Amino acid sequence: MDTMTTTAATTTTSVVRFESVTKSYGDVRAVDGLTLELHPGETVALLGPNGAGKSTTLDLLLGLKNADSGTVRVFGTGPREAIVAGRVGAMLQSGGLMDEVTVGELVKLACDLHPRPYRADEVLARASIAQIADRKVNKLSGGQAQRVRFALATAGDSDLIVLDEPTTGMDVTARQAFWATMREQADQGRTVLFATHYLEEADAIADRVLVLHRGRLLADGTAAEIKAKAGARRVSFDLEGTIEEAPLRALPFLTSITVSKSGSGQTVRIQSSDADATVHALYGLGVYPRNLEVAGLGLEQAFVAITEAEEATLAAEEAASK
Repeated sequence: MDTMTTTAATTTTSVVRFESVTKSYGDVRAVDGLTLELHPGETVALLGPNGAGKSTTLDLLLGLKNADSGTVRVFGTGPREAIVAGRVGAMLQSGGLMDEVTVGELVKLACDLHPRPYRADEVLARASIAQIADRKVNKLSGGQAQRVRFALATAGDSDLIVLDEPTTGMDVTARQAFWATMREQADQGRTVLFATHYLEEADAIADRVLVLHRGRLLADGTAAEIKAKAGARRVSFDLEGTIEEAPLRALPFLTSITVSKSGSGQTVRIQSSDADATVHALYGLGVYPRNLEVAGLGLEQAFVAITEAEEATLAAEEAASK
C-alpha cells in the first residue's frame, strides 16, 4: 500500500468513547468513572502524575484489560474488534521486542500481519531505522528500540495511533523528527493519542490535553485552556541586597514562592492567583524589584498547580469525613 496516496478512513463515529468506566486493583481504583471522547484528526496528550491511571486507561482502550463497569468503544466497536480490523496502532512501554531477529525482519512481520499494510521499506524509512535494518533487536540502544516500536505501531494504515511515553530514550534530534512524523499522521486525518512526562511536548504538539488524577478526568482542553484553568501567573524579579523572606511570603494571593541568592542580592519567583495585587503589595513593602516579569504559567506549572489544588481539596474532604 502506497503511503503517498493513502489516507486514514473517514468516519462519523467517535474514535474513542469512554462512558463511566471504572477499573480497580484490589482496594485501588485506577480508573474512576472516566468519561471522555476522542474525535478524528485530533492529537491528544494524556497527562497525569504517577498513579493517575494513564497506563490503565490505555490498556482499557487497547483491550488489554476489561473495565469493571462502564463501556469502552473504539470506532463504535469493542477495542479488540477495532484492533483486529487494523484500525489501531500502538506503541507501548510494556512488553519487550523479539530477540535474535533483525530490525528488518521484525518490521516485515508486523507489515505482513497488518490488514492494511505498508511496505516494510517505507516503514523503516519513516521511523529512521533503515540504516539498522540488519541489526539484531537485542543489540539496540534505548532510543533505537523506541524507534522500532514506533515502526511496529505504524506498520499499516491505522486510523488511531496510541503512544505511551514514545520519545523516552530519544535524543533531541530524534524527538523532533518523531513529532514531525506524527504531525504528518494527524494531517492525514488520523487520531494520535500519546501519554508523556515531557510536558513541553504536550504544549507544543497536542491540539488537546487531558489531565488525569486518581483515575478521574481533572481537566480537558487546549494547552492554553489548561494554563488558564490553573488561575495563576508567574512573577519573577531580582532584589539588591537581602531582605527577610517572611514579608515576601506574606504577600497576598501567593500560591508558591522561591527565594534564591543571586550575586549580592536575591532572585524571587512567585506564583500568584492575582498578580496585580501581589505586585502592588510588593511595592508597599518598600522594596524595588529589578527585572520584574509577569507571565502566564507554562503547561508544566499549570499541571502542577491543578493537581496540587485537587490533592488539597481531596485531603480536606477526607479530613472532614472523619
